[in-house]
Order: sequence, then structure tokens, then C-alpha cells
Amino acid sequence: MANTVIVVIDGFGVGAMPDAGSLRPGDLTADTCGHVLDHARTAFGRPLRLPVLGALGLGLVHPHPDLARRTHLPVAVGRAALGYPGADTFAGHQTMMGADFSRVTVARLADHIDEVTDALTEAGHRAERLEGQPLLMVDGSVLVHDNLEADPGINWNASGRIDEVAFDGPGGILAIARTVRAVAPVARVIAVGGHADGPLAAYVRPGDGGTVGLDTPATGFYRNSGLQVQHLGAPLDHTRQLPEMAARAGIPVTLVGKAADILVCDAATRHPAVETADVLTHTLEAVRAGGDGLVVANVQETDLAGHQQDTGRYGRLLEQVDAGLAALVALLDTPGDRLMVTGDHGNDPTIGHAHHTREYVPVLIHRPGADGVELLPDANSLADVGATAAVSLGLNPEDLAGGTPFHRA
Repeated sequence: MANTVIVVIDGFGVGAMPDAGSLRPGDLTADTCGHVLDHARTAFGRPLRLPVLGALGLGLVHPHPDLARRTHLPVAVGRAALGYPGADTFAGHQTMMGADFSRVTVARLADHIDEVTDALTEAGHRAERLEGQPLLMVDGSVLVHDNLEADPGINWNASGRIDEVAFDGPGGILAIARTVRAVAPVARVIAVGGHADGPLAAYVRPGDGGTVGLDTPATGFYRNSGLQVQHLGAPLDHTRQLPEMAARAGIPVTLVGKAADILVCDAATRHPAVETADVLTHTLEAVRAGGDGLVVANVQETDLAGHQQDTGRYGRLLEQVDAGLAALVALLDTPGDRLMVTGDHGNDPTIGHAHHTREYVPVLIHRPGADGVELLPDANSLADVGATAAVSLGLNPEDLAGGTPFHRA
């Protein structure tokens, strides 16, 4: 066993999957990596400086002319399909850690509104459609609705004004969200409470794909203080995911960035962070601390740049990540160490909308002590990343709920 570090560049895709256009036909042209590189040539007057991503083999899975086609590092290089419905950070990370998402579906609230109404009624709530629309007003104060900030049918929300209803406690927003979670087939039900600028009903609008929900940014929730949010994920057997398996085997586990917020492992050391500099610092510190272990780090700001459709910011962040990877490559030099760089979905900032894009993601594995370069076949699921990490940690990948190790990776 040695150090195994998984760095997830959030929203970093390398080209559309075949089903990327099922919701938006234009997404078949999605290519986060290629379009960010193209933009840099125009906006910066130079190629992006990504020597380490190049040395890790990015140019072997993406044909962009600004990426090197050769590497001197001992690497295994390929790409992975997502292996879960839609394109979502929560589902991506859970799948990557070995979860089985086969029972999670993409669904509008409208498709299950009677079932949700019955569950809320049985729990003692009053649930009624708001002006006949396919969303629910619960107890006159909490809206249960489609999440309009993700792709249609990925997540549902339970939203309320905390000056009208408590976030926690009996009858609160979170309790209502938990009742919805018990019958929801989607990846996440999100409880949201905050101070709005007016009645929530005034901010209801239609979304894509026949969804209807709350325009949460317009409410003022994000601008005003006091925002409370809790994500309720689909029921998963976390004991069959990589962090819990590693911890049970006595392997130290460190979760950094968004990974610290969305992955389950009671024994893990957690460093939540959003700024890329902080994520890289915590990751490097975890490796420098010595001792063999598992580190899973999420670089979130690339995803935020994609949502903001800010191609220039995305490019600058990639250069910042590349510099951090240089330090990690220098530290992880013992045979058996592994640095695995990947993504959880795409988020092409040039695509014309602010949603994630369903793209393949790179799988770049630095393997000190190995020989040469291995080109990996396309993986059907991100779960193969977790299975490969399990092998490097001396764990049995068959104990995960999903995933198959890459050969010799």
C-alpha cells in the first residue's frame, strides 16, 4: 500500500457522450477541454500552459493541437463514460467511489406528484398543487419543486422562507424534504431555507423539459444572509464505497473540497474548501503529512466557471490546477503511489447554457515504478476509477458496489 490521490477537476469533460443530445441536441458538440483551449488561443494570444496535464497524458485522450502527444512519465491514460443518469456532481462522485446508481432515475416531479402528495399527507402535512401547476405548496409555506439549476429531472427541492417556517425540527423544511426523499427516485432532494425578497410563489417559473420550479437565485436566498441547505442523496450502501472500505482497513482517508461535503466516511479527515488554492494546499498537506493513505480532492471552481460561462476563468483555473499537480507528481514518487486525475461530468462554458454537459472525462493515472505508457480502453463508468484505486490500496475491488479495475493501472 502507498499513497493514492484522486483529483477530480469538477466539470472537466473531453467530448460529448453519444447520448449527450437527448435533452439538448446542441450538447452533442460539447467539448469542455477543447473549447477552453480554443478560447485561450484567442483571448490570451497563447496556448494554455498545461505541462503537467500534458505529461500525464491528456493529449493522448484529446486530439487538441495544443496538447502534447508524448509523455516521459509512467502513466496509464484513458477516458470514462459517466455511468450514471444525467450529469451531476453528487452522482458523479458517488459513482466514482463505487456506488451503484442503477436504481436512480431522471424524473420530473410531475411524473411522481401523486406519490409525493400521498407521502406528505400520510406524514401529517397539507400538500396542494400551487395554482394547478405540477409542484406542491406544503403547509402553506414550503414549496416542493423541480430544481431548475441542474438538468431537468436530476434533483428536486423543498424550499421555504425561514422567517415563516423553521429549517429543522418537526414540520420544518428539512423534515418535509426527508419525507419527499423517502419516495423520490432522483439522485438528490435538496432542502433550502433562506430569506427571500418576496413570497416564493412569485418566483415560480417553467424550466427545461417540462419542469416547473423556484427560480432560487431570483428569490434573494443567495444574496441574503442566513441561507441553510442540506442535500439528501439517494439511499446508497456507503459501506461498499471506497472511503469507508479504506477506513475499515485502517487506511487514513482525507476528503478535500466538495468531496468533503458529499462523500460519506465517518473516520475521514475533512477539509471543505471552494477556492482552488485552498483545495490544492490541503491536498498537498495531506500527502506531506506522511503515511500511506487515500486522498480524494475536488476542484470546484472549474465547475463554477462553466456555470458562469466564463471560458477565460476556466482556462486560468486549469493553469492553476496544473501547477498544483506538478507539486503532487514530485511528492508521489514511491513505487506503488498513484495520482489519478479525472472529472465527474462536463461543463462546457461555450455551449450556450449554464447546465452541465454529458461528456466523457479523462482518466490520467501517474504510476511511479511502472514501465512506460499504457493506453486504457474506454471505461463504461466512473466506478472503474474507484475500483482501480481500491487495487492500489490493497483492497478487494469486488467489495465495491460497482466498478472494474483498469488492467494493470
